[in-house]
Amino acid sequence: MCHTAMYARGEYEQIRQTVKAADVEEPLTASEILDLLDDGEFESPHRIATVLGRRAEHGDVTVIRDRPYRYEL
Repeated sequence: MCHTAMYARGEYEQIRQTVKAADVEEPLTASEILDLLDDGEFESPHRIATVLGRRAEHGDVTVIRDRPYRYEL
């Protein structure tokens, strides 16, 4: 596994654990997820969307293609 893939996996796990801890039942936008993350590691909703979009390719995330996109982990 390349370094970039390992880094993205760590980011995904951080997002997943944060959403799980928040006990959110409905799909969230990348901006809503960014609001839940309090450590400042993610600088923009775009980064969150990128990480979640890549995990969707593996079936770990469902992307609801609406405006705005929503993510179900």
